[in-house]
Amino acid sequence: MTTTPARLTVLAGPTAVGKGTVSADVRARYPQVWLSVSATTRAPRPGEVDGLHYHFVSSDEFERMVDAGELLEWAVVHGRNRYGTPRRPVEERLASGEPALLEIDLQGARQVRASMPDARFVFLAPPSFDELVRRLVGRGTEDAEERERRLETARVELASESEFDHVVVNDDVHRATDELVEIMGLPTR
Repeated sequence: MTTTPARLTVLAGPTAVGKGTVSADVRARYPQVWLSVSATTRAPRPGEVDGLHYHFVSSDEFERMVDAGELLEWAVVHGRNRYGTPRRPVEERLASGEPALLEIDLQGARQVRASMPDARFVFLAPPSFDELVRRLVGRGTEDAEERERRLETARVELASESEFDHVVVNDDVHRATDELVEIMGLPTR
């Protein structure tokens, strides 16, 4: 029996829009969706688990992965840390017919669009810019300088919304999750 490859869904949006929160809700409520785990050179935030939230790697290991062609996409985010999607697990899941979701930044989404144009691209948008600022400040994981760098990046990223196939406004996590899963063509709860 041959399995039909699944279609990749890419979720991107500005910093603090709730990509991680929506992805965690997908993981908890829709276990049939496989979520890619990105590699990053940044340090773990409190509560993050290596291999579950990210693969935390050294700069040297990340560079080795880039040089070996092991990443589907990668980018320097906020001018500091590198993030990338390991290629093999994504290709294996798609080949097996499992619905697969990447939660990545705008630069990465553009790279995936270039290499996998048949993927489904979903932009996660905040209800307003003021709400985005409130969320970024409220999570308390960045100092003032880092927050400002992230807000500058967010302004640029918000302008890219038209590059995406779908836009989901994250005004309520469960509602946004259900809309994303529905876009993926799966039954919602």
